[in-house]
Amino acid sequence: MPYFLAYDMGTSSVKAVLVDEKGNILASAIGEYPLYMPHPGWVEQIPSDYWSAVCVTTRRMVEETKVDLHQIKGIIFSTQAMGIIPVTQDGEVLYPNITWVDGRAETQAKKAMNKFLGKSVFKAIVGIEITGKDVIPKLMWLKEVKPEIFDKTYKFLDVNGYMKYKCTGKMVAEWSGACSYAFDLKKKDWERIFFKLTGIGTEKLPDLVKSTDLVGGLTETAAQEMGLIPGIAVYGGCDDTQSAAVGTTAIGEGEAHIYTGTSAWVGISTAKSPKFKNGAVCLQSANPEQNLVVGITESAGANTDWLIKTFYPTEKQQMTEKELFAYIEEEAKSAPPGCDQLIVTPWFLGERCPVSTTTTRSTVFNMTHDHTRGHIVRAHFEGIAYNLRWALENMEKDFGFRVTQIKATGGGTHNDTWMQIIANITGREVLVASEPKMAGALGVAICAMIGSGTIEKFSDIHQIITIKQRFQPTLKDRKIYDDNYQTYKKLYHSLKHLYLEVNGEKFAINE
Repeated sequence: MPYFLAYDMGTSSVKAVLVDEKGNILASAIGEYPLYMPHPGWVEQIPSDYWSAVCVTTRRMVEETKVDLHQIKGIIFSTQAMGIIPVTQDGEVLYPNITWVDGRAETQAKKAMNKFLGKSVFKAIVGIEITGKDVIPKLMWLKEVKPEIFDKTYKFLDVNGYMKYKCTGKMVAEWSGACSYAFDLKKKDWERIFFKLTGIGTEKLPDLVKSTDLVGGLTETAAQEMGLIPGIAVYGGCDDTQSAAVGTTAIGEGEAHIYTGTSAWVGISTAKSPKFKNGAVCLQSANPEQNLVVGITESAGANTDWLIKTFYPTEKQQMTEKELFAYIEEEAKSAPPGCDQLIVTPWFLGERCPVSTTTTRSTVFNMTHDHTRGHIVRAHFEGIAYNLRWALENMEKDFGFRVTQIKATGGGTHNDTWMQIIANITGREVLVASEPKMAGALGVAICAMIGSGTIEKFSDIHQIITIKQRFQPTLKDRKIYDDNYQTYKKLYHSLKHLYLEVNGEKFAINE
């Protein structure tokens, strides 16, 4: 029986699975890696940490299952998007990965838009403004601030490209990952005009492959480090939003999924190629014949981690992780829906969608002596749900989608209270699949199965994933949620200029 190794590489950890041809998970493992923040707004990671985590988790699964290594027919990665890893021709990493949440290049973003006669003209052409978190401004930053790094770079790889290189020795970029740089969805090629006008050029960009393409065989060095045998096929893979769409089965026209993990997002599958708008972008899907409209909330589960460290330090020391999250969920349930008008916005790292901003930060609004720790916890979960609702409503308004169901994935799906909150605030039924935490890994495994000829089409995911829970929206608390939602949006518009005034200088740091 053929087996596949699939890796879902998020912002803080890799979820690795060994699956058979039916999608049954024989083993799974999680490997963590740190984030580094050397300056305000900078968020970096060390690429070798990714590889170490993959090697450790692979060896763990192989040892646990005693699988016949000769029956492993494919290796594939789903990764965080927008990575910038400059490497030499020999694969030497010249600088840490400048991650997707890094906002250092605000100055360069303005310069890039000025190449198109200013922000207004750029937005009219592309559909959204770019910020210091986008890839091309950060490539400009490297060229301007670290010219010795830029000049020495042979290729810029994203995280997926780096992992494929470590496995095969070949430097390529997959279509969905290329979208984070600048990709022509119709020509299936780099959007060369953007790179030319900003002075980056395309010489340092890798060749392009599809999610299902065979990239190469596992090298002897990689096989030894992973505890495998050489020659195992390595496939193109995709970014994590695209693999989550497949892994939740939200692959039909207009079908939506949400992810609630370190970050959060809304994604809607479509054959259309709409212009970017209100922070939502149209990306290549894992399926080469489809696209995915995505709106990303920069920080979600990461906020929960902060909340635990800040408000639950004793419980964190005394309880298991499962006990702690159950305790927090009970505290959230102790507060009423709407939290007596307490609102917590999730913008700890700025935001990308439904509003695109580098300088905005989280706000705790309308706190009184009557509010408890439980109110703060519930308001944290509600705030993320308001953000998802705002993004979803924009997508319906801007692109003509009509969404009645949302298929959910990510660690947040284990919190029934949060899932019900999302259903109630968005007014949509929330469906949780049978393997919500492994949806990304299973979704990208489908790409390897198709590439190897084991299965024929993406819709075969329906034979692997089933729906295990449904959360129907209730009308009882609709008015309080609608009122809070309107307040939530007004908070951003009322404070955005003040956030720029207070935080703007922090993001002018260039070195």
